[in-house]
Amino acid sequence: MAEAFIYDHVRTPRGRGKKDGALHEVPAVRLGAKVLEALRERNNIPTAQVDDIIFGCVDPVGEAGAVIARSSAFEAGYDFAAPGMQISRFCASGLDAVNLAAAKIMSGSDDLAIAGGVESMSRVGMGQSGGAWYMDPSVALPAFFMPQGVSADLIATKYSFSRDDVDAYAVESQKRAATAWEEGRFARSVVPVRDGNGLLILDRDEHMRPGTDMQALGSLQPAFAAPGEMGGFDAVAIQAHPEIEAVRHVHHAGNSSGIVDGAAGVLLGSKAGGETLKLKPRARIRAFASIGSDPALMLTGPVDVTEKLLKRAGMALSDIDLFELNEAFAAVVLRYLQAFAIDPAFINVNGGAIAMGHPLGATGAMILGTVLDELERQNKTTALVTLCIGAGMGTATVIERV
Repeated sequence: MAEAFIYDHVRTPRGRGKKDGALHEVPAVRLGAKVLEALRERNNIPTAQVDDIIFGCVDPVGEAGAVIARSSAFEAGYDFAAPGMQISRFCASGLDAVNLAAAKIMSGSDDLAIAGGVESMSRVGMGQSGGAWYMDPSVALPAFFMPQGVSADLIATKYSFSRDDVDAYAVESQKRAATAWEEGRFARSVVPVRDGNGLLILDRDEHMRPGTDMQALGSLQPAFAAPGEMGGFDAVAIQAHPEIEAVRHVHHAGNSSGIVDGAAGVLLGSKAGGETLKLKPRARIRAFASIGSDPALMLTGPVDVTEKLLKRAGMALSDIDLFELNEAFAAVVLRYLQAFAIDPAFINVNGGAIAMGHPLGATGAMILGTVLDELERQNKTTALVTLCIGAGMGTATVIERV
C-alpha cells in the first residue's frame, strides 16, 4: 500500500459567525477558493494534476450547496480537470476529508489531492440543512436526541466536572491561543482574506478574548439550563443514564466553542505525486479511524475512537507526542484527559475552539495543520488529532513527521 504524505496546509483566520463579523460579507465559496489559491501559489501546483478536492461542509445548503469544493475550484481558477466532492460527518468533516483523501492515495487511485473544509456560519446558520436525527421522532427518541450543550452538561455531571473546572479550562484555552498568536506560531499557515481590490478584510482570529478570567466567566449564566429543564431534555438525559439524578448545567458561551466562519486546506499526495512537483513531505498519515459512540453522552467519541485507532495501529498512548482535540465544550477535553491520564501540557498546546472558534466543516483540517506546525516547532514526531461528533461518533488521525 502506498503512503499518503502531507505536503502543505493553510487556513483562513476565523471570523465571528455573526452579521457584524469580519467575514460575514465573504461567501463560503470565496473562503474555500482562498485556501485553494494559497495552496496552488505556495506549491506551484499545475491544477490539472490534482486528482480530487474534498471539502467538509456540515450545512451544504443555499450558497454553500451544490458541491462547494467544485464551486470553490471554479472560483479559484483551477483547471476543469480537478474534480470536487463535499462530505459531512458533522464536526469531524474536515478531518474525514483528509482521511478520505489519504485513503485514495494509499489505494493508488490518486497521487495528489487537496482536502479540508469550509463553513460560513454567519451566512448559513447551524442546522439549516435539517435532518431526521432531531426532526423525526422515530429517529430522535431511540437516539436520545438532545442539544449538544445538554450532552456536554451530562458529561460534566457524570464525570464530576464542576463549573470551576470547565471555566478554568476555558481560561487556559484563551491564554494559550493568545500566546500562540503573540509568538507568531500561526504565521506560516494563516492566509489573510482580502476583498476584490486587495484590501485586507481579516488576518487574525477574531473570536478570541485573551483577557478572559474566572471572574468574567463566573458572571455568565448556564446556556443549556432552559432547554434541559423546561425543554425536557434533562429527562431524556436521565432516561439514557439513570445513574444521574439531576443534570448540573455548567456550560455557557465562554466555555463552549465559538460560532465562526473559516476554511482550511491540506495538500496531500503520494511519494510520486510530491516528486513530480518537487515538494518535500512534512508528515505522513500513519493511521485513522472513526467510531459510533453513546448518542446521549454524544461527545465522548474521542475517547472511544482513540482506543480503537491505537489498537489498530499497534500503538500506545506513550507513542504520541502531542494531542489535538477539538474544544467543542470544555467537558469534552476534561473527559479525554481524565480517561487517559494525559498531561494537559501535551494537548491543545495553542488553545482551541473555545478561544478561536469552530467553523464546523473546516475545523478538523485546521487542527490537524495546527498540530503539525507545533510538532515542527517543538521538534517532536507524532500527533493524534480527534474530534467529537454530533449523534455520538468520533474520528481520529495519527500523523508522523517525515
